[in-house]
Amino acid sequence: MAARNKARKRAFQILFEADQRGAEVRTVLADWLRLARTDSRQPPVTEYTMQLVEGYAESAPRIDELISTYSVGWTLDRMPVVDRGILRLAVYELLWVDEVPDAVVIDEAVQLAKEFSTDESPGFINGLLGRLKELKPTLRR
Repeated sequence: MAARNKARKRAFQILFEADQRGAEVRTVLADWLRLARTDSRQPPVTEYTMQLVEGYAESAPRIDELISTYSVGWTLDRMPVVDRGILRLAVYELLWVDEVPDAVVIDEAVQLAKEFSTDESPGFINGLLGRLKELKPTLRR
């Protein structure tokens, strides 16, 4: 598994855990960092994982607004927690991380959905991210 792929998966897991616990993502990130230093069985938290989690945390209100606005037929609260986490991560990376090609961001998000979510989720996530990619010039920052 490529390094960025692992980093995305870890970032998704942190966002998912924060959502499930009702905790701040930075608190969960700090927990993961502490555990990784003290328990060799814990997966490492890379710089890119931290960048993704911190980036989402900084832009969370805007990211959630975009997901809510462009997800047809779903409110953020009704969305499966897994899909919400994948979308939050992918929207941050799509709109704020210039060095990763848009197609890679979308493909990685769809792969996470295939691994962790429902059969319908990959299509939903692909469609929503594709729409945001089209609108990217008007949505940036």
